[in-house]
Amino acid sequence: MPLVHIHVIEDRRTPQQLRRVADVIQDVMLDHFAAPPRDRYQLISEHKAGQIIAEDTGLGFDRTDDIIVVQIAQQGRTSEQKQRAYKELADRLHTETGLASTDLIVSVVENTREDWSFGNGVAQFLEGRL
Repeated sequence: MPLVHIHVIEDRRTPQQLRRVADVIQDVMLDHFAAPPRDRYQLISEHKAGQIIAEDTGLGFDRTDDIIVVQIAQQGRTSEQKQRAYKELADRLHTETGLASTDLIVSVVENTREDWSFGNGVAQFLEGRL
């Protein structure tokens, strides 16, 4: 049940290319974050040019307007799972979409079972439904 928010600059990708990015990210969630099948929660937000500011933090990266920022809200993943996911996201997005690995930023946010409701105003995890 990771909730994945994908941020891109508008008009840089077609709807089909955006779907491919989302599909690759979902595959990594299944393979490396142990997300259950059909457990797909993704948001894609397109921002106007200049509305994603991502300086290189002293790493010497030259970022482009192809940048993708991925925010993942989740619970219970280990440091090893996170590191594998970072690497696999960079590798697969490069291979399958041509994204430069320096144009990918990933942020994982921890939360708990009580922080989720999947509908009907119910905390399904706390009520034992999930």
